[in-house]
Amino acid sequence: MSVSFAASPPSLTFAPTRGLNKSLFHGVRISHVLPALPARTSHSSIVVRMAKREENLKEIRSKTTEEINEEVLDLKGELLMLRFQKSARNEFKSSEFGRMRKTIARMLTVKREREIEEGIGKRLSRKLDKKWKKSIVPRPPPSLRKLQEEADAEAKESN
Repeated sequence: MSVSFAASPPSLTFAPTRGLNKSLFHGVRISHVLPALPARTSHSSIVVRMAKREENLKEIRSKTTEEINEEVLDLKGELLMLRFQKSARNEFKSSEFGRMRKTIARMLTVKREREIEEGIGKRLSRKLDKKWKKSIVPRPPPSLRKLQEEADAEAKESN
């Protein structure tokens, strides 16, 4: 038995069920496409965001590969600190997670673009990445260093 409701634009088709223990809604198909939701942002705000992104990319491309590596390390450390703040239920901006991850991705993309220009293949690139990750010396992220410097300054003032 197949039932179709064709009176309204969104039509549902119920496929026949052959088992007694099966749900009545098994096989429901929605055969229409939902209309697109109106955009909440204006065209000019999208253009401004794209311009900022292009500005950031120009800034990243102006850096050397070593500077990009250092910046990626710092951002990953900051991301770790944000995760700690989240787990400790401290106040933090949740939008920072996405912003930092996207910045890291942009930097690694620029780094990979440079490797492609040099003719480095994917396999060799991964080997170089492994070597680079093994050579990393753990260090505190910039925000933690700043907090430590402030604590040291307060300790000096109190003495």
